Amino acid sequence: MTDWRSVIVGFLVITVLGIVGLTLPGVGQLAAGLIGGFVAGYLAGGGLGSGFWHGLLAGALGGIVGGALLALVVGVAGFAGGPVGGALGGLAGAGIFLGALAISLVMALESAVAGAVGGLLNSGPSEPAGRRY
Repeated sequence: MTDWRSVIVGFLVITVLGIVGLTLPGVGQLAAGLIGGFVAGYLAGGGLGSGFWHGLLAGALGGIVGGALLALVVGVAGFAGGPVGGALGGLAGAGIFLGALAISLVMALESAVAGAVGGLLNSGPSEPAGRRY
C-alpha cells in the first residue's frame, strides 16, 4: 500500500532542492532527485521494494509537475504574440511537456534507486509508529 505522506514529503524535498539546485545546473537536479527519493523511501520504510516504489512515485510526481508548470508558462507567454504567437507558444509548450515527461522518467528512476536504499535502511514496519492500533 502506498504511503502518500512519504511520497508528498519526498516530492517537496525534490522541489525545494531542485530550486536551490538551479545554481548548479544538472548536478543540483540530480542531487535533488536522489535526496528526495531517499527521503520518500526512508519515511515509507518496509524494505527494498517499498522504498523503490515510494521513491519512484516522488520522482515521477516532481518531474511531471515541473514539466507541466514550465509548459504552461511557455504556452501562456505565447499569447502575447497574438494568434500566431499563441499557436506557436502552445506547440512549444506541448513539446516542452513531452520533453519533461522523458526527463521525469529519468528523474523517477534515480529517485527510485535512492528510495530503495532508504527503504532498506528503514526496513521495519511501513506503518508510522503513531498509526499502530
